[in-house]
Amino acid sequence: MLACIPVTLIVFKIRRYLLHCEFVRRHGCQPAVRANKDLLLGLDQMLPLVRAVGEHKVLETLREAYHRYGNTYSTKRILSPGIFTTEPANIKTILSVNFEDYSLGHRTRHFEPLLGRGIFDTDGDDWAMSRALIRPSFTRNQVADLTSFEDLIPDLFALIPRDGETVVDLQDLFFRYTMDSATAFLFGQSVGSLRMDQSDLSFAPAFNYSLEVIAMNLILGPFSIFNRDRKAQECNRICREFAERFVEDAVQAARPEKEIPETKRESYIFSHELARRTSDKQRIRDELMNVLLAGRDTTASLLSNMFFMLAKYPAIWDKLRREVVSLDGRLPTYEELRNLKYLRCCMNESLRLHPVVPLNERLAVKDTVLPLGGGKDGLSPVFVAKGTQVAYNVYAMHRRTDFYGPDAEEFRPERWEDGQLKPRWEYLPFNGGPRICIGQQYALTEVGYVTVRMAQEFRTLESRDPGPWEESLNLTLCSRNGTKVCLTPA
Repeated sequence: MLACIPVTLIVFKIRRYLLHCEFVRRHGCQPAVRANKDLLLGLDQMLPLVRAVGEHKVLETLREAYHRYGNTYSTKRILSPGIFTTEPANIKTILSVNFEDYSLGHRTRHFEPLLGRGIFDTDGDDWAMSRALIRPSFTRNQVADLTSFEDLIPDLFALIPRDGETVVDLQDLFFRYTMDSATAFLFGQSVGSLRMDQSDLSFAPAFNYSLEVIAMNLILGPFSIFNRDRKAQECNRICREFAERFVEDAVQAARPEKEIPETKRESYIFSHELARRTSDKQRIRDELMNVLLAGRDTTASLLSNMFFMLAKYPAIWDKLRREVVSLDGRLPTYEELRNLKYLRCCMNESLRLHPVVPLNERLAVKDTVLPLGGGKDGLSPVFVAKGTQVAYNVYAMHRRTDFYGPDAEEFRPERWEDGQLKPRWEYLPFNGGPRICIGQQYALTEVGYVTVRMAQEFRTLESRDPGPWEESLNLTLCSRNGTKVCLTPA
């Protein structure tokens, strides 16, 4: 009996090979450029990437690989096949056209110790349920209510020196601001991190460290089994316990509301709605952790990256302030925010140059095809075998000169003026397809509001970082050195 097993495996392998050959022939596929010289372990590709982590140059290292091999290329790590691409047509195929051919459930083992099983690491019915639970938090009425943003502005301004000499790190303040706004919006109460001393902020450094470990494990891929980090385990515990109190509050708050008609409820509170729909405390906690990541990190990263560049370009800051002057010092309404065109240009340009989620990937759950990347000219379809990890690089795509011109590496908001740029899948700051970010309008509204209030309050914004922007990459992207500036009041 045992002697039959090798024969069965050989037959299976031959049959699968023949099926692949027929699939490739039928779709006219050609192989993509292979980056590996080490075809067994793929260490020739992995080791430079690990070094780049320590040098804070992961994104540029990957971008150089596209220059070397083309906009789509293939790799192998411990016999695990991978494809890397910056082609918009391929990304559209992965995220939309052939959405059902791909999964991100492979993330679970990396995400679950911190985030559990939620909208960012599940598929199928679990993902659909997560999305249905979260979507009501981001209706237009919820997004257009700017009161919670303004309530936190005095706390933010109180921490910003006004003498034009004292250096302040706006990135730290923005992360604290978005922590407070996210918890107020999603849980009905702010944690008040802007009012705390740094020594009291145990959650933030623990959360940051856990995210760094997740990012490293995603880069390591199959090698991540060797990355055992006890500090990460402790940080995960701190973060999960932090979320527990919101779970208990939500469960208690949901009980008396079960008989209250929807029209009589004062406001939509995400955690309370979760508790009304499920009594599973672990499910509630997992979704809270997932949404907290999105609510805090993506918005704070966009604010931090944009203000880093605004501080480097005083003329752009002055032009932005001139637009804001049209408000005559009034607090902006939602519609007024939407009508500030140069503000939107600045946000678009920041998201282009420094996309807050610069790298992403999917796992092929069936044999499928990408439309571009095969053959010597890269114009033929590429076969994607079941089990292949397909990574798409938004950071590199957003800096392609064939899409954004020879100055694609410069921060120039004017490129978005007067409808000069109308990219589709070439511009992907919030993902695309069925999994497009449902909180994007909330994030843009919050960033726009904070930026307008800063422009109303401060006349000058001067950089105190002599060097260029450097990456700090975990699941989102921000400045390694923070956003160190000096400000003077208007």
